[in-house]
Amino acid sequence: MPGSEERALGVHRVLEPEGVLPQAAVRLDAAPAVGPDEVRIAVQRLNLDAASFRQLSESCGGDGAAVRSAVLEIVAARGKMQNPVTGSGGMLIGVVDAVGPESPLGLEVGQRVATLVSLSLTPLRITDGLARWDGRSEQVPAEGTAILFARSIAAVLPDDLPDAVSLAVLDVCGAPAATARVVARTGARSVVVVGAAGKSGCLSLAAARAAGADQLTGLVRNDAEAAALSASGLADRVLVADATDPLAVAAAVGRPVDVTVVCVDVPGAEHGAVLATAQGGTVVFFSMATSFSAAALGAEGMAADVTMLVGNGYTPGHAALALDLYRSSPGVRALIDPRVGE
Repeated sequence: MPGSEERALGVHRVLEPEGVLPQAAVRLDAAPAVGPDEVRIAVQRLNLDAASFRQLSESCGGDGAAVRSAVLEIVAARGKMQNPVTGSGGMLIGVVDAVGPESPLGLEVGQRVATLVSLSLTPLRITDGLARWDGRSEQVPAEGTAILFARSIAAVLPDDLPDAVSLAVLDVCGAPAATARVVARTGARSVVVVGAAGKSGCLSLAAARAAGADQLTGLVRNDAEAAALSASGLADRVLVADATDPLAVAAAVGRPVDVTVVCVDVPGAEHGAVLATAQGGTVVFFSMATSFSAAALGAEGMAADVTMLVGNGYTPGHAALALDLYRSSPGVRALIDPRVGE
């Protein structure tokens, strides 16, 4: 029998291979029966992370029905939503419908919550065949059950925001929190956000400004995104460049900056981010498409003295920070609301 700490981490739900944590598992037990320290969520909507959704869409040639079938097959085979190519998942919202007597999460039956842990480690069952989803958006209406462990994280959904907005913001809430922490700790003034017109990108710009940075650059992939970002007022400078072309990124940015935050959902942005960052600066890779070996070896090959951080999706207070940035920043809302409405 697993000990209390192993149970808290969800090891008891791992079916294969033995001895790993749920995120590294090939298959989880997604049975809806609740253990003494678990919480069961009646699922209402999934949010697939951007890298995973892009990979699925591209591999299925944009065929929504094929994407839907692929997601159903993954969940059925693995007992969780973890894209086997990207390794990433997403998060969900739903209603608490059972709480074990020893759960430390403080949740109550009937509360509507967003999970702040990845679907790649959350036991999940889908019971409606995703019949209401056309396979063409990251947000997935769904019915089923999900299980939270004693060391899982969830946030009670705010009453003042639409569910789709809360889901979109909370899905990326680790990025602005990590950005704010780095800017505050280092005293950075100049920041480049790569993928600045996306959800995590625009929130990271707003977080950097709030934390004291005053030279903000947003790098985007095309003129349409540049126009939207310029109109938002979040960045002091807006650049268009291919994030996967390191020389193009370096040329566009010009003088290297104190902090670079990578929020794009495509692989290959590592070297450009390093080149954009000044000696002694910091790169925050907040993308599931990042190759950390490429980042580390590339920086070594460039003799780049930069601190490189993995964008941990958890920072204390990250959910409240992201929601407050959305509420307080018209520019953030101007960029996120159209995406949520797609």
